[in-house]
Amino acid sequence: MGRLFGTDGVRGVAGRDLTARLAMDLAVAGAGVLSGPPSSRRPMAVVGRDPRTSGEFLEAAVVAGLASSGVDVRRLGVIPTPAVAYLTDVLNADFGVMLSASHNPAPDNGIKFFARGGQKLPDDAEDEIERRLVAGSGGGGVPELGFGRVTDASAERERYLDHLLATLPDSAGTAPLAGMRVVVDCAHGAAYELAPRMLRRAGAEVIAIGTEPDGDNINSGCGSTSLDALKGAVVAHGADVGIAHDGDADRCLAVDAEGQIVDGDQIIAVLAFALKDAGALADDTVVVTVMSNLGLRLALRDAGLTVIETPVGDRHLVAAMREGKFALGGEQSGHIILLDHATTGDGLLTSLHLLATAAGHGQPLSELAKVMTRYPQVLISIPGVDRSLVASSPKLADAVRAAETELGDSGRVLVRPSGTEALVRVMVEAADPGQAQQQADTLAAVVRGLA
Repeated sequence: MGRLFGTDGVRGVAGRDLTARLAMDLAVAGAGVLSGPPSSRRPMAVVGRDPRTSGEFLEAAVVAGLASSGVDVRRLGVIPTPAVAYLTDVLNADFGVMLSASHNPAPDNGIKFFARGGQKLPDDAEDEIERRLVAGSGGGGVPELGFGRVTDASAERERYLDHLLATLPDSAGTAPLAGMRVVVDCAHGAAYELAPRMLRRAGAEVIAIGTEPDGDNINSGCGSTSLDALKGAVVAHGADVGIAHDGDADRCLAVDAEGQIVDGDQIIAVLAFALKDAGALADDTVVVTVMSNLGLRLALRDAGLTVIETPVGDRHLVAAMREGKFALGGEQSGHIILLDHATTGDGLLTSLHLLATAAGHGQPLSELAKVMTRYPQVLISIPGVDRSLVASSPKLADAVRAAETELGDSGRVLVRPSGTEALVRVMVEAADPGQAQQQADTLAAVVRGLA
């Protein structure tokens, strides 16, 4: 089989690609790799999930695999992915497991591991888990220290919420968002209860939508992948701003008072300038991915900031940020990492700092977002193509070079296979939107010809 782990854990259609058996076997293999050296105590793991229906049986399978391997399990219940990362660290767990397919539709699900400290797994750890999975090692007999015990730890969500609010300067006893009316769309996902409570505790007047998960409606016509409901609610309620999360709340996008989208790149720009002004932007550097808008790069460079570029995926962002000890990184999709406060992208944390920046400046979000000019960007996703051909096709390479020559310095081209879905993505930026569309359509036709 091909490599099981993608850019964000193991994902697939629940019950077909991601079965209960695979989930249990992955848990056993993961326990063997992540539990650390033998000691006098059983290892401990935390496990969380989003509200997908399949999360219930997959969680049961993961918990069974861990406990049968001698790992004590603390079940966090329905909780955002970044909360699992945070609690892995503060509860001194040997590792954490999150069951979610993030922004993907309800039939999909995924399994993501966090190493000790709430860190993303390095490639070699994922490779070793796969090796053990294929070899079928582990999971037999009674563990030396006995089977693991399973306890409910859903109350630990309060610890995570307290942590978020404590990241704001001088936040104790204050209401930094007082007077601000906010609509928050929780995508019928993992943050459906925590996100509105966090904003209310910060002093905002909150209108919450996407807060009735039934297991099948996650990300359906709502959340960060479908902003129309949020835009309509912001305008209808006369709100100052709207916030959108995805199914596991590691993303944050925004909508201003006029219903205009403020995407991840614009949020990065706002936070970058705020951190720079506060003297908290390490080395005046921001880490972005190859998908970030050309306008963001130009705005940051014009302000004298250094831009470091990584492949798509917050694991790559985190790796570059940790290596350079940088404070801010993120993606256009709304995965934004504030490394002083989190080990991974955290939508709730991002929203809190974005809103606090707006409140602190006394300006509407629409004004803050003007720190960058967003270049027209056309993104076409193409299914049914052998993704391995993207890097090896001479015809595609020639087409990309021709597009880059025509665009010159006023545009940018990117063709890449998706790391989380069976798609090839074509992205073209240009000062002229018509030119961007034309070049994207031409490249998409070449990609479709690779099928």
